[in-house]
Amino acid sequence: MGAAKVAAPAVSAAGQFFTGVGLLLRGLGTYARNPRLVLLGIVPALITGALFLAGYATLIYFVTDLAGLVTPFADGWVEWGRDLIRVLAAFAFLALGAVLGVLTFTAVTLVVGDPFYEEISARVEARYGGVPDEIEVHWLRSLRRSMVDSLRLVTRSVLLGVPLFFAGFIPVVGQFVVPVIAAAVGGWFLALELVGAPFYRRGLRLADRRRVLREHRPVALGFGVAVFCCFLIPLGAILVMPAAVAGAALLARRSLGQPIDEPGRWIEQPAPGTEA
Repeated sequence: MGAAKVAAPAVSAAGQFFTGVGLLLRGLGTYARNPRLVLLGIVPALITGALFLAGYATLIYFVTDLAGLVTPFADGWVEWGRDLIRVLAAFAFLALGAVLGVLTFTAVTLVVGDPFYEEISARVEARYGGVPDEIEVHWLRSLRRSMVDSLRLVTRSVLLGVPLFFAGFIPVVGQFVVPVIAAAVGGWFLALELVGAPFYRRGLRLADRRRVLREHRPVALGFGVAVFCCFLIPLGAILVMPAAVAGAALLARRSLGQPIDEPGRWIEQPAPGTEA
């Protein structure tokens, strides 16, 4: 009789979630150890970040007016009731702006910095063994695909963001439950967005990303939520974006069953016979 197989211990959903968080940390380490990758990744994020910071500052400046605009029904209320509903409305606007800002920042930055982030992703893949039967895609075609898929993802995130906006008016739920849901929804869309380049490299599209990541949802959520939370920190999106691209390459490889074992230091090994 053959030896009985020993089943590998099952990893809890929470454990898988933190595995996803760890992929971002590994991406950060990979990115931070390579000064050239820092330069490659920071420029597009700086350009997009400046535009989005200006946009969010504008939202903050006008948020009181917007809150009054969407709550005309409260004009005749007692002062404390009117002020409360408008504070909730302002909070909902800022929360919705933050969620949509994070998602659209990623989409726009990936489009602006497509050649840079493609290079970072490809280097990470090469470090861990490369891509079997890699498909070479012209950068212009890749850019078009990225723009179309990003538009689809942003549209879906907006459609999901609208109910969250109105839920933000609900006392307590709007201030504590909705942000958690927003982080989970935003994290899922960020994970789908960021693994685009590794999947294109294998000839896979948005539908394939959804299918594969759905099979590894806790890991994808752990990675995406970690990125989402980092992006909410002032300047966090600019500094973390290249690391998120590197971590997404690891997420894609893990989800597709390819190795992500640490191969050692990132240095070019001399070819056989060329040692000093």
